[in-house]
Amino acid sequence: MRITVSGHPGSGTTSLAKYLQKEFGYDLISAGEVFRQLAAEAGMNLADFGAKCEENPAVDQMIDERQKEIGERSDDIVIEGRLSGRMVENADLSIWVSASLQCRSERISNRDGLDAELSFSITKERQLCEARRYLEYYDIDIDDLSIYDLVISSEKWDVEGLGRILKQAIIGLE
Repeated sequence: MRITVSGHPGSGTTSLAKYLQKEFGYDLISAGEVFRQLAAEAGMNLADFGAKCEENPAVDQMIDERQKEIGERSDDIVIEGRLSGRMVENADLSIWVSASLQCRSERISNRDGLDAELSFSITKERQLCEARRYLEYYDIDIDDLSIYDLVISSEKWDVEGLGRILKQAIIGLE
């Protein structure tokens, strides 16, 4: 089973992917974790690192290609990332996790210890920056959700609630 989990920053994709990994014993590849690690290694916050990536598409393309390669040749894997649903074309289930910008920025503020106003500004800019990059690099409109099998709100359900819903969907596909 190949499952992709995508969503905007702060929507809960990483938490959900880790839940599915634990619940089903699947492997996990997280583009977001790789991106965060590269930003930390460069001594930059995510917004600044994203702006740097706008100037040089090599980082995004390396992460996306690696994710596609591993995801498409692996079984029993969860692939988490903004573009995973578009990159892993042979996924058995593609999920988009949605949440409002306000909700997502509050989560990021709490997670990263940022001022709420600053978190909102950074989250909004990061989303816009990523949308520009994906459109320029791949001709992808990140807000076109028509390719996903399931679009689900992480504002309505916590990770356990989302997990229970998805568990039923996954069992139905097996």
